[in-house]
Amino acid sequence: MMMKTLQFILRSQIKSSKVIHKPGGFTLIELLVALLIAFLIITPLLGFMINVMSTERQEQAKANSEQEIQTALNYISRDLQQAVYIYDAAGIEAIKSQLRYPNDSQKLPLLVFWKRELVNSVIAAADNSKDDIFVYSLVAYYLIKDSNTTWSKAARIARWQIKDGVRTTSGGVDCTGYTGKYVNADNCPSPGFAPFEDQFDEVDSLEQGMNKWKKASGTYNTDAAVLIDYVDQSTDSPRPDAACPPDSTTPAITWSKIIPTNNITGFYVCVDRANTTAQVFIRGNALARLDSDPNRIKYNAAKKTYFPATSVRVQGRGYLFR
Repeated sequence: MMMKTLQFILRSQIKSSKVIHKPGGFTLIELLVALLIAFLIITPLLGFMINVMSTERQEQAKANSEQEIQTALNYISRDLQQAVYIYDAAGIEAIKSQLRYPNDSQKLPLLVFWKRELVNSVIAAADNSKDDIFVYSLVAYYLIKDSNTTWSKAARIARWQIKDGVRTTSGGVDCTGYTGKYVNADNCPSPGFAPFEDQFDEVDSLEQGMNKWKKASGTYNTDAAVLIDYVDQSTDSPRPDAACPPDSTTPAITWSKIIPTNNITGFYVCVDRANTTAQVFIRGNALARLDSDPNRIKYNAAKKTYFPATSVRVQGRGYLFR
């Protein structure tokens, strides 16, 4: 009996050792199905995320353009508030050869004016303190469209300025190219500066005298500094108001429209010389922030939200009498 029991156990052990155990894991078909399901889920999510990121980038470009345009107009507005004389289209043409870049067709002066420039703490007072003084300066805003790779493929606006020095009746220093004495070497006239009042004839009107202005001998040593980049360089986009805005104020505004001769519509100016008033228009180009291809960043009515436009009207606070 014992022998039979041992034989039974031995045969059972041998049979159990012959059983083949299947290894764990997934089959190839199961893996393929899982990959397909993951693809169907992840692809739409990935596309959604890319679309969100692209939209965010586009909206940021628009917001940056709007903010920079407003900042530039605020700067120009503060500048113009001290204007004592603003050149109209005929006046700019009359003195263009005397300004910076007289022969550069890619740099066009569109807003030119004389202003009072504050010089802080320069005149000796009786109590040994230093008083402020105003001098005259000539300012020009240029529309620039060239191939300079430092800047965008769109246009830009740059500001150029020269100003008078601070004269003194006692002591002082000599300034190269100028007679008279000036308080110190840091307050010499800008090279090329010439006072406009020295060029009037007795019979000249204010306009005639200003249009006769000529620079002093010597070479300008300052370039125009860029105020804003990404200005619309298109030649066929609509202007905010092509005829300059109508006006019902008293005295009535008589506008002189100053537009670029290259037909770029991103920057132009309307001037009422008699009332020392200017209205400045700027149109941005947010597309140029997203793409560098010149053919894809032109104005398109379907994408006009990428070309924000705004304007400001300013009357100078200074006055000149003749």
